[in-house]
Formats: sequence, C-alpha cells, structure tokens
Amino acid sequence: MTYRVYMANQEIVPTEQTKRSRDWAATMIGHTTPDIRLAHADSWAGPGSTDIADRFAREQAETATLAPHATAATSSGTRAIAEEPDQYRTCFERDRDRILHASAFRRLSGKTQVFVFPHDHQRTRLTHALEVAQVAVSVAKALRLNVALTEAIALGHDCGHGPGGHASEDALSPYIEGGYDHAVWGSDVVLLPLNLCSQTLDGIRNHSWSRPAPSTPEGEVVSWADRIAYVCHDFEDSVAAGLVTPAQLPDIVRTRCGERRGRQLHTFINSMIQATATTGLIGMVPDTADALAAFRQFNYDQVYLRPDSQVQAQAVIDLLRSLVDHFASNPRDLPEAADFLPADPNSMMAVRNAVTYVGGMTDRFACRQAVTLLDYNVSKLPQGIDTIM
Repeated sequence: MTYRVYMANQEIVPTEQTKRSRDWAATMIGHTTPDIRLAHADSWAGPGSTDIADRFAREQAETATLAPHATAATSSGTRAIAEEPDQYRTCFERDRDRILHASAFRRLSGKTQVFVFPHDHQRTRLTHALEVAQVAVSVAKALRLNVALTEAIALGHDCGHGPGGHASEDALSPYIEGGYDHAVWGSDVVLLPLNLCSQTLDGIRNHSWSRPAPSTPEGEVVSWADRIAYVCHDFEDSVAAGLVTPAQLPDIVRTRCGERRGRQLHTFINSMIQATATTGLIGMVPDTADALAAFRQFNYDQVYLRPDSQVQAQAVIDLLRSLVDHFASNPRDLPEAADFLPADPNSMMAVRNAVTYVGGMTDRFACRQAVTLLDYNVSKLPQGIDTIM
C-alpha cells in the first residue's frame, strides 16, 4: 500500500484500502442463515435452550437466593416518576445501566481523585468508581445481597463531585444553603433526571460516613467499599508518584495488610465477610478496621494534607468561585442545550444554575473556561495546566 505523508506532527493518510479494512468492511452485516444473522462465519454458541427468563422470572429466582434482609427488585422499582417495567432487566439493573451511560458518569474520567491532571496510570474519579464497584460486588456476592443495586450505588456514588476533588466542596459550599455535599448533590441534582429507584439514590446520598446510614445493606457495603478502595489505590498512586514509600506505613498496616494493594484489598474484603458471618451486621473485624483507620490517617497526613496538596486545593477553590461568580452574573453564558431554568443575574436560581454547571465540569474544561471567559491568570491555575493548553 502507499501513503500520502504530511509534515511532521501531522497524520499519515492511506491512499488505498488495506486488506484489514476490506476484511472489516465485509463483515458489516455479519453472516446470514435462513433464520438468524450471526457475527462470525463459524458462530455456534447458544444457551442450549430456548427457554428465556423474563424479568419476572429472574426476580423470582433472585428472591429465592437473596439473604433475608437483601433488597429485592420488584417490577419497575420505587421511582419519583412511575415507569413501565423492563421486559428483561430488573429495576436495579436499569439503574446501573442508566448511570453507566450518563454523561455525569463519563465526566468522572476528567475529574481529580487525588492528583489534579493525573498521569496515565493514576486514578481519576471514574477509575475510582469502578474499583469501588469491584470491591462492593465482591462483598455483596458473598453476603447474598442484591448485586445490581450494589453496583448501581457504587458506580453513581461520586457523580456529584466537582472538578478538583474534595476542594470543590469547599469552593461551592458558600453558594448552596446547607453547603455543597457531593453525595447529596449527586443524588438530588446530578442524577435526578435519570429517575433512579429510591434505594439507589439513598445509597448514593448516604455513602459518606458523615451522613446517616443507608437504608439498605447494599448501600452499607458501598460505604465500606468506597473507603477500602480509595485508601488502597490512593496510597499506590502516591508511591508511584514518589510521595511516600511502603516502608513508611504504620506497623499495624504492614503487619495486618501488607504493603501491596492486592493483599490489602484481599484482607479488607475478607474481613468484612468474616465479620458479617459472625455478627450478622455489615462491618469489619476490629483489628483489621483499626488497620484501615491507621492506613487512612497515614494517607491524610502524608498525601491529602501535604503542603503541596493544600496549595492545589486553594487554586481549585479560587478557580471555581471565579467561574461561579461569572456565570451567576452572566446567566446567558450558560449553554442553552443544558436546559437551565431562566434566571435574573445573581438571583438564587442564577447562582444555583452556575453551581450546577461549574460542578459538572471536568478539571481541564474548568481551566479552559476560566482562561477563555475570564482571562484567568494561567499561573494561578492548579499545577498541570501545561498539559491542557
């Protein structure tokens, strides 16, 4: 094949089809038999039966295997707006799918977990949510809880986070009566259009330990899974960034849980399952819980509250408040497609619209908006801005 080659840093464009692209195009409609269309020319796979389980049959089977206090899926679920039930999916599976396809969930890939503008191998809010779901589902399966509800809560639990991590809560709190809590904002504002089940929203709203306990055991599992996941992966990212070393971990952590994430997760997950099997309550074996608390305190002292982190947090606060003030004073600068309610400049509704818009931004978009709309001083942006311009 031949190529038309452009100047350096420009793409190389093929001038004729490759065999690979011709082969791929040839499969556009798959492979046809008299009764069905197949993906592969030699496809053979099937369930071995034509007896398909609809939603009702699956609900019945699920209920028969769930633990006594597990949350059973029923019909279309308890929603603010009544819906017809899905033919095949349970109500909590629909919630999980809606969250997974929501733009708020996708935007988590551009939001800070610990490091603003993370490198390729550092966590974002999106990868954090996925790891929380993995931990929570591992526990929920062993405890015979509703896995779909557990996963939905875990995937959606941080959708209310603004750009720049927890600093966004400090930045946006002055504008919202009662303060900006990412858990409450996520359930009551960001995910409200999805019309999720009340149990899913409750688990998201109350996943933080500073909030009231969730109303379901699945929500309680996610509360623990969130803490387990971020303590372990934030430490791993910090080691990779050269901020700390495994040798610095408190003795109780290294002795009980080890120095590597795999063993740490295994220890915490198994401890939860063992504690629940012993007491009937969702929690953790005390000595392992002490190790988790010490691990979390170590992260706070050495990572989250380190001087550089505080400088970054203040930069985030200044940036986001500048953006909110601008959009509250200039409501017409809000995107029309976002369907914000009309509001007079600086009115309560204008401020709420501004917080909603700014809270939904990714880190990089917030920085670009500030530079473009406010002529914001680039040197005052959170570090890493050189990677976005």
